[in-house]
Amino acid sequence: MSATKLKDHAPPDIRRLRELKKLVAHGEGHHLEFKRKATFPEKIVREMVAFANTEGGTVLIGVDDDGTIPGLRHPEEEAFVIRQALSSCRPMLRFHEEVIPLGNGRSVLRYDILEGRRKPHVVLRDGVKEAFVRVGAESIRASREVREIVRRSQQKRNIHFRYGEHEKILMQYLDAHEFITLKEYMSLGKLSRDQASRKLILLVLARVLFVTPHGSGDRYSRLAP
Repeated sequence: MSATKLKDHAPPDIRRLRELKKLVAHGEGHHLEFKRKATFPEKIVREMVAFANTEGGTVLIGVDDDGTIPGLRHPEEEAFVIRQALSSCRPMLRFHEEVIPLGNGRSVLRYDILEGRRKPHVVLRDGVKEAFVRVGAESIRASREVREIVRRSQQKRNIHFRYGEHEKILMQYLDAHEFITLKEYMSLGKLSRDQASRKLILLVLARVLFVTPHGSGDRYSRLAP
């Protein structure tokens, strides 16, 4: 982690302010999240973990969802509670913290989160480990399958799987449907959860399928050639 010294009433840096406004103009998305305040720091940390588990990203605190920039009156207080919340992450996140003065006695906190080297990163909450991933402009709790895919995708190993009857049935289903969920595959192939899970994980790692994490059940689809 690296950080700039936080000051409440520093004069504006025109270049940095221009860069901030240009960034905000893009709107929230796969690599960018806005927060008005650090009222719920644990939620901000989930966003940061999601970025670290995906491709990295930026969190701006002091920016509304609609892109207005009210800023923060006391950025050092907001930064303190965020650092406290970040201590619950395992492994620790790599990030850069910066304060951007607006010139009106207010500032914006910018956090650039680097993609993790040892994924998945998790948040410890009441002894429970939770992982999150970024999908579009949302941070979604990672399922057991997605966590395993994230973990194993970092390993440089050849993936082998047997193309049997269950795989054939799956591909036939995906010829007619856009995606399939774990529960649907269990029913389709009359498989246990563990059996269906292992097969889907292997097919994603072998780049036969693509997984889109989803709150109501991950969606597995054929990877476009």
